[in-house]
Amino acid sequence: VQLVESGGGLVQAGGSLRVSCAASGSTFSINAMGWYRQAPGKQREVVATITSGNSSTNYADSVKGRFTISRDNAKNTMYLQMNSLKPEDTAVYYCKATIYYNDYARGIRYGMDYWGKGTLVTVSS
Repeated sequence: VQLVESGGGLVQAGGSLRVSCAASGSTFSINAMGWYRQAPGKQREVVATITSGNSSTNYADSVKGRFTISRDNAKNTMYLQMNSLKPEDTAVYYCKATIYYNDYARGIRYGMDYWGKGTLVTVSS
């Protein structure tokens, strides 16, 4: 699975931006996807996730009510609509896809994560 993010840029506080993640390869195997971000000097953190089956979503408390994660299965693309942006939202935003595999020989199920290279979002005050 290959993931390519796009749509990052510079926006003023209070503004909106939509970032996209285009997936290619074995996209039919993807079980869940998510957006993560990493600000300078900080650890990478989860922003929002969405499952493949029922498109169940979860959000970090810091973005609830402002960000919306969605996916277009026909286009193999995931989106993150970001509204009411704040300077603290400034970060590199990464797309992640998780695929679960069954190892029948060992009787275990494990997941593998695939990451994009990220897109920079800068929010000016």
